[in-house]
Amino acid sequence: MINTPNRIILASGSTIRRKLLQDAGVAVDIEVARIDEEMIKDALIAEGAYPRDIADALAEGKARKVSLKHPDAMVIGCDQVLSFKGRLISKCATAEEARALLGEMQGERHRLLSAAVIYEGGEPKWRHIGEVRMMMRPLSDVYLNDYIQRNWDRVRDAVGCYKLEEEGVRLFSSIEGEYFNVLGLPLLAVMSYLVDRKMVAS
Repeated sequence: MINTPNRIILASGSTIRRKLLQDAGVAVDIEVARIDEEMIKDALIAEGAYPRDIADALAEGKARKVSLKHPDAMVIGCDQVLSFKGRLISKCATAEEARALLGEMQGERHRLLSAAVIYEGGEPKWRHIGEVRMMMRPLSDVYLNDYIQRNWDRVRDAVGCYKLEEEGVRLFSSIEGEYFNVLGLPLLAVMSYLVDRKMVAS
């Protein structure tokens, strides 16, 4: 007999991931997992890992750390990475870096990979990686400069330096894939698992 966890914990400080789950009727507690993401990424990149494997490893690291502290809970760990021309793109440290990145990506296609891993009792039970292909339209230098000036404070923590639910939508000519993956959570897949485990009503 499979024991039913007594609660769901989201191992992320992301406001939008929490809102997506709560708006879907999922009651979640929040506990931010403190892991050294840069060290993990650097080690995996040095080993030649694919971006999707890096996203999965980061999501698992977060879920595992919180699950070991709360073995009676179901823990959801998430991470999102951006793959552009075969390389992993990290968050930009400055507005100047963001402007340079968008200048490089304009007129080109990139991929967003959103991983979710669910742990129970310190063990992995489920994992999924959602992929979205994003085609950025050709953009003028004037527009990019103005965009960064207007939006830097809101996008500084967003990989790719855009938020699709805000002005970032103007950067793109096409998007292939599930919208929720752009927001950093493969929500449909997560909800299917929660329904199957009877953590939410169906």
